[in-house]
Amino acid sequence: QVQLLESGGGSVQAGGSLRLSCAASGYDYSRNCMAWFRHPPGKEREAVAGIYSAGSKTWYHNSVRGRFTISQDDSKNTVYLQMNSLKPEDAAMYYCAAGTRMICAAVASEYPYWGQGTQVTVSS
Repeated sequence: QVQLLESGGGSVQAGGSLRLSCAASGYDYSRNCMAWFRHPPGKEREAVAGIYSAGSKTWYHNSVRGRFTISQDDSKNTVYLQMNSLKPEDAAMYYCAAGTRMICAAVASEYPYWGQGTQVTVSS
């Protein structure tokens, strides 16, 4: 059974940093795509960042490119999202998602497995 467990969320001031972690069990993400999505209050869920092709390629939402970095540690079965220069508009529930192919698009339907989410709050 695939399980994804996020951690690292919290409350920071604008300009601050957080690192989210997603620990996977029952799943070989080193060969499959992984991504982070977020769901801001009152808005639709959006794709934030993804990593695929055995961790060799990444993609980012335009609003976070240059500020966020997605990475993976195969030895720990964990995917990370380093978030720097956080803005109030980054506040959301962040979800880790896992796909079953090496290459996945930045859409939720490509990812059958999801974590429970971790809350990020950014104050101005």
